[in-house]
Amino acid sequence: MADVQQDELTRIEEALHNAGFKLTPQRKATVKILLEHHKEHLSAEEVYVFLTQKEPEIGLATVYRTLDILTEIKVVNKITFEDGIARFDLLTQDHGHFHHHLVCTKCGKTQEIHEDLLGDVERLVKRQFHFEVSDHRLTFLGICEDCQRQAKLRGE
Repeated sequence: MADVQQDELTRIEEALHNAGFKLTPQRKATVKILLEHHKEHLSAEEVYVFLTQKEPEIGLATVYRTLDILTEIKVVNKITFEDGIARFDLLTQDHGHFHHHLVCTKCGKTQEIHEDLLGDVERLVKRQFHFEVSDHRLTFLGICEDCQRQAKLRGE
């Protein structure tokens, strides 16, 4: 495991400990899957499939409980896109705000935008509504570059 992933694992272990939870072998294995696939937005079932390739004795219920705990202590965000499936997005230390997403309505591919596009909007909200924004989420729905290219090739 790379140094960055080890640092994240240590940070997550501390977050669990501070919330009164232990980093059990099952939780550690689940977190490692999330770290290995940190650019993806895996559902609980997808986490389970990856996990059982390495740890076949871990059950789906354990994965759900672990993801619920990690969501509760704000190590992961539970997000639902247009497909209605809850997906889990690991929050790493390199993020200030939650990142934004581009979701293709044709193929379902999700791409992250790590640039904070809403700084001006946050300042406006604070000034006009006297509301202190702690975070925001933005999802753009549309057609990804690959699907656009395929449609063009088909003459659509």
